[in-house]
Amino acid sequence: MGQDHHETRIMTALRANVLVIGGGATGTGLARDLALRGIHTVVVEKADLNAGASGANHGLLHSGARYVAGDAQSARHCYEEGQILRRLASHCLEDTGGLFAAVQGDDENYIADFPGLCARCGIPARPVDIRQAWEMEPALSKTMIAAFEVPDATVDPFKLSLENMAHACHLGARFLPQTRVVGFDCRHGRIQRTHVVDTRSGIKTVIEADEVVNAAGAWSGQIAAMAGITLEILYSKGTLLITQRRFTDRVINRLRKPANADIIVPGGTVSVLGTTSLRVDDLEDIAPTPAEVDTIVQETAQLVPLLEKARILRAYAGVRPLVRQRCSGDDRSVSRDLSLFDHREHGVENFITVTGGKLTTFRQMAEKAGDLVCAHLGCDLPSRTAEVALPDASLWTFPGRSPRLWAEAAKPKDWLLCECEMVPPSAMTHILEKLPSLPPPTLLDVALRSRVGKGACQGSFCSVRVLAHLVGTRTSDASGTLPELKAFLNERWKGQRSVLFHEQARQAELNEAIHCALLGLELEP
Repeated sequence: MGQDHHETRIMTALRANVLVIGGGATGTGLARDLALRGIHTVVVEKADLNAGASGANHGLLHSGARYVAGDAQSARHCYEEGQILRRLASHCLEDTGGLFAAVQGDDENYIADFPGLCARCGIPARPVDIRQAWEMEPALSKTMIAAFEVPDATVDPFKLSLENMAHACHLGARFLPQTRVVGFDCRHGRIQRTHVVDTRSGIKTVIEADEVVNAAGAWSGQIAAMAGITLEILYSKGTLLITQRRFTDRVINRLRKPANADIIVPGGTVSVLGTTSLRVDDLEDIAPTPAEVDTIVQETAQLVPLLEKARILRAYAGVRPLVRQRCSGDDRSVSRDLSLFDHREHGVENFITVTGGKLTTFRQMAEKAGDLVCAHLGCDLPSRTAEVALPDASLWTFPGRSPRLWAEAAKPKDWLLCECEMVPPSAMTHILEKLPSLPPPTLLDVALRSRVGKGACQGSFCSVRVLAHLVGTRTSDASGTLPELKAFLNERWKGQRSVLFHEQARQAELNEAIHCALLGLELEP
């Protein structure tokens, strides 16, 4: 069981009470949960915060109403957790409210059953007169036949994870990004050591921890396999689109059983359209396709006709980790509720896997995983994340904050690095102060913690400016700038290629020519 590392030279070593594998919403939430209980935790992530499904979703804080017909337990958990987050993490949310709307041709039986299904799950669903619904959201289709108001909201998933990890680190936790797990030493029914490698420096580290928690999302099955354990994880790909402007102020849900492309989510200055559910086998090949884009536009335009001709800035996709407890041909029929595995029953007594669930229920998932960890450690301290407010330490991910602070400061020499999102060098200074100096912060590090690359040009121009700033301030290593730039642009390009048409396509060709001809880069097709 595990891998033989006797021939591997250990460069560094760490000791912790708990090792958490995965830096998404659940992993960072668990780190904070344990830190509040006084338990020393190390979090390792093969990329950076929210590199998986936690950073590739629509940012919807579910009321739970979407799941009332087929997954009542998930529905209740979503509503309960939404109320907690409104109290304790309001700075990460926009309390937009939501509407469930049906159009001509939708199932009238489901429409009639909807309020009763919501009531069964304890979710308020107020019927709204059609004319009132149009006053609330003028862009809604004139073919609308029914509407209900529900307590949906939106959440910034990046800010949420940044804040959770920052607070955990403030309390003594440690975060190791760009750190891949390569194997376990398992003896006498325990993980004795975990072997990791820094993907940037190649430095190998051995981590000794009393407990190991697998919170690797879609990669949970791969991590479990390193300990000789089989987890059957379904990979459900979800594609979403980002429009150039915001079309509604509320979350708009199609009033029908969950299906492809039935949600429109306001996110700052844009709208997020989605999503799809497609079974995939390869976690490294999940680029959106033109066919998926067409489906999303066609379906969401039935709710908001303006979307039929809207400019799409970007397409992106993530993979939902679904645990198959029973055979199912339809991924949407698999529960979205959390799955928590105590691998003592599989012969490894200090190993836990937590997966599944929703972004909305990340805190509950972390609490339940934390309770199990504490039971293993003999710690009787309760979780405090439902009562201790999440500090507000991250300034620069929220849309509109950077322009406001820049304008208020009115410093002539604080010129803009990113014109689309109005990100100045002063924002870079704040971000870099919170990042470790070694290894040198990268363009991707900065982009994760700001709005750089998220505007209309999708990083075509600001990427070069930010890199130049990092090199000019001796923050970044000049020798690695071209690979850095290529990695950043390829990631943006991957989400643009399936949505380009007419003038937008010509502009993209110009942007690509600039980078390829002047900088010697070749963008991936």
